[in-house]
Parts: sequence; C-alpha cells; structure tokens
Amino acid sequence: MLKWRGLIAEQGRSGQSVAAFCRERGLCAPYFFAWKKRLGQSGTERFVEVQVPSTAEPAQPTTSHSQAIEIRLGAGRSVLVEPGFDAHHLRAVLAALEMRA
Repeated sequence: MLKWRGLIAEQGRSGQSVAAFCRERGLCAPYFFAWKKRLGQSGTERFVEVQVPSTAEPAQPTTSHSQAIEIRLGAGRSVLVEPGFDAHHLRAVLAALEMRA
C-alpha cells in the first residue's frame, strides 16, 4: 500500500497523465486507477486547511455572477462555478487541478 501511495504522489507531482506515467514505469494503468481510488477513499490528504486573514472583506456579488461560487486556487487562478453547473464536469476539473498540485 505504501508503494502505491508513493507512486500516486509521484505521478501527481510529475505533471504526466496517468497513462504516460504508467507506461514509462511499466505499470498497469487500470491497477493504478484502482489503487488511486482505493487510497483516496481512505481519507488521506483530502482536505487542506484554509486560513482567512482577519482583514479580508467579503466579496461583493456582481449582478451577472451573484449566484456563482468562485474557488480561488492561488497564483491568481480561480474557478467560477455558475448556477446549473455540471457536477460531473466540475469533479473532473477539480481532480485534474488536484493532480497538478
């Protein structure tokens, strides 16, 4: 299990797709995905602590995005989630961003 945990972390840092990472190391991609899912369900490294500075002012909603949710990723990047979003698509985007982190 520790081997797979290390490989999954290494793949995330590599910036490579799972297929390319596995091909380069002679790993079976379906096994990689299965272990990634299994270890992801164990609750490890799921949440990141967020600290809001005491001087932060609440964001003022705009008329066009008043119901939207903005997820700030740092380094000037953010994801704007509009009402009626596709949850499956959002999960895929967040998973891809998590792999790049």
